[in-house]
Amino acid sequence: MRVALGTVVWAILVVGGASLVGQVVWVLSVDVKEPSDERHDTGNKHGGAGHITLASEAEHLIWFMQISDLHLSVFQDPSRATQFREFSFSTVSAIKPAVVLASGDLTDAKNADMLGSQQYIEEWATYSDILHSTGVLNKTVWLDIRGNHDNFNVPSLASEENFYQRYSIQGQRHQRSYMYTYSQGSDSVTFIAVDACLLPGPRRPFNFIGMVTASEMRVLEEFEMASKRNNYTIWFGHYPTSCILSPEPGIRRVMGRGLAYMCGHLHTLGGLVPNMYTRQHTGSLELELGDWKDGRIFRVAAVDHGLFSFTDVTHGTWPIILVTNPKHALFAMKHHEPLHLIQASTHIRVLVWSLSPIAEARVKLSDSDAWLMLSNVKGPLYVVKWNASRYASGLHMLEVYARDVDGRESTATQPFSLDESQPSFRFWPRALLMSNISMFFQFLFGIMVCICVIPLCILRYIHHLVLERRMIRPRPRWKICNTWLRKLWVLVSVDRLFWPLIVTAVYMPVGPWFVGEVIEDHIGVVFAWGTFVNRSYLPGSLTYAYGFFQMLVFHLPLILAVAHCIDFRFWSLYVDPLCSFPRYLCRHVCMLLLITVQMITAYFFWLAYGTMALFLGPLRTWSAILGMILWYQASTMHRNMLRGAAEIWAPHCQNWEDDEINKTFESQDHVAQSAL
Repeated sequence: MRVALGTVVWAILVVGGASLVGQVVWVLSVDVKEPSDERHDTGNKHGGAGHITLASEAEHLIWFMQISDLHLSVFQDPSRATQFREFSFSTVSAIKPAVVLASGDLTDAKNADMLGSQQYIEEWATYSDILHSTGVLNKTVWLDIRGNHDNFNVPSLASEENFYQRYSIQGQRHQRSYMYTYSQGSDSVTFIAVDACLLPGPRRPFNFIGMVTASEMRVLEEFEMASKRNNYTIWFGHYPTSCILSPEPGIRRVMGRGLAYMCGHLHTLGGLVPNMYTRQHTGSLELELGDWKDGRIFRVAAVDHGLFSFTDVTHGTWPIILVTNPKHALFAMKHHEPLHLIQASTHIRVLVWSLSPIAEARVKLSDSDAWLMLSNVKGPLYVVKWNASRYASGLHMLEVYARDVDGRESTATQPFSLDESQPSFRFWPRALLMSNISMFFQFLFGIMVCICVIPLCILRYIHHLVLERRMIRPRPRWKICNTWLRKLWVLVSVDRLFWPLIVTAVYMPVGPWFVGEVIEDHIGVVFAWGTFVNRSYLPGSLTYAYGFFQMLVFHLPLILAVAHCIDFRFWSLYVDPLCSFPRYLCRHVCMLLLITVQMITAYFFWLAYGTMALFLGPLRTWSAILGMILWYQASTMHRNMLRGAAEIWAPHCQNWEDDEINKTFESQDHVAQSAL
C-alpha cells in the first residue's frame, strides 16, 4: 500500500509535537514523584530527636541572609555602594544573621560605554573596603561567590585579573566552590557554594550561561556526601540551574537533598518576572533573588525546627516580618521538612526585626476578625498560642502586623495549610527555573535555520517541476499570499541570490562567527557550538541565543527584502517598466535599514572584541557586506537571469528582445504590442 508523502510528514509533525509538549509538561510539572534513593531520603534531620515540638522556645532556630547582584561600578550609580554600606552596617546589625550569602556579580566590570567589559580594581577595592570598614565581618559569617560579571575577561584562576581571590572574603581561601557549616547547639546547617563561572572567563556577552566541569562536579558530590553528617543543607550560587551546563547526574540531582538552592543572575528579568521561585523535581526549592543593582532587594531566611521559611525585602523596609510557623503553604517540602510538626504545634511563631524596638506585634487568622497579640520570647522571636486542629484541612490565610517605637509599621500575609494543600507556582518562574535555557535557544536557533533554508529549497524544487511541466504553479486564494509567493519564487530562480542565502544560513550553525580577543590579549574563535580560547574549549550556550536573533532580525528579513527587491526588478523588466517614487523608495529603504542596523551591531562587536573581530567576523561584518552585494545584484539583475521566473509568472512576455524592451519604455501601447 502506498503512503502519501504528506501523510508521512504530518505523522512526523504530530509525533514530534506530542513529544515536545510532553517534555514541556514534564519540565514545568512540580508534582512529579522521583523514585526514592539514598540521595533523597529525608536527609535533613533534627538535632534534637523525635520529641521536638513547635512551642514557644527559642531553640532550634537559625536565620541567615542573602544578597545578590551588587554590580558595584566605577561608572554607574554610586548609590549602589552607598546603600550597600548602609546594608552592611545597619541592616546586618539589626537582623544579626548567622550567615550572609553574597551570591555573585559583586562588581559590574563593564566599561563606561556599557559595551566592553574588564575587571576594575577600584570596584573590588570598594567591595572589600565596605566589608572591612563597616565591621560586618565581626558580626556575621560572610560567604561570597563569583558571578559572571566577576569573571569577565579573566583568563585563568591564577591571573592577576582574578581580583576575586584578592579582594573577596572567601576567594582568599577557596578558588572555586566550597562548603561551610554553621553550628548552634545541636543544630547544624551546611552552606555549599557553587561556582559555575566559565574557565577561562570571556568578555561579555558570551558568558551568560555557566558550566560545572566534571572535576568540579566531583567536588560538589563530595560536599553533598559530607553534608549528610549535619542537620540541614542550603546550596547557593550565582547562576540558576537553568543557566548551568553540567555533566551527569546533573546539578539539580546533586543538590536534591538540600532544603533550597538560592541564586541570582536573572534580575527577575528586569521586574517582568518577580518572585522567581519554584520547587524542582527533587522536591527542594530553587529561589532566585531580585538584584541589589536596581531593586535594592535582599533576603532573610530561617530554619525553624527543620522548617525553611524566607522573605524578600526592599532595602529600607522596616519592620521585617518572617512567619516560620505555620510556614507558607506554597513552599512546603514534604520530603525535606517535618511538616507534621505544624499540625502538632502549640504556638504561632514569627520573627520580627526593626531598627528600633518593637512596640506592637499581632497576628490574625482567616477565620477570625480578632487580632492575637504576639509576645516576645527572645531576640526577634514572637509567639502566641493557637489551636492548630481548627485548621486541619484546606488553605487558610494568616496576617501579621508589626510596629516599632519610632512608628514604622508593616504587614505580611501568607497562606498556610496542615493537610499538604498547596497553591500553584506561577508559570513563568517555573519555566525560567526548571527548563534548560541553553537547549531552549539551541532549539530556537535550529528552527530558525530550518525556516530560512527549507522553504526556499522546496520552492526551488517546485520551480523546476513547473518548468518541466510536471506540476502546475500553485495559486493561493489570497492576493497577498500570491504576491509573496511570486517574490520568493523569483528569488529562488536566480542562482546568484539563492545560493548565497542558503550557504550563509547553513554556515551559521557550522562555521566560525568571528576571530578576536575573546579575552584581552588572548585570541579566540567563536562558533555557535562553542568557543576556543586560551587553550580551552567552552561549549556553546548563549551563542545559540545570538544565532537565533541573528537569523530572526537579519537573515530572515534579508531574504524577504532581497525577494522584494528582485521582484521589483523582474516586474519592471517584464510587466510594467513605469516606476513611481514611492515604489522606488519602498524598494530600497528596507535593505538600507537592515544593513545599517547590522553595521551598528558590527561596531558593537568591534568595541567588545577588537579590530580583528570586526574584519574576521562573518556573524556581523561579513553578513552586512553580503547584504550589500545581494542588494546590488537584485537591483541590477540582467533580464536573462530572470527568464526562468518569467516563463512561469509572465509567459506572454517571453518573446521580448532587449531592444524591444527599450522601446516599450516609450509608451504603454508599445508594451501591449510587444506582448502580442
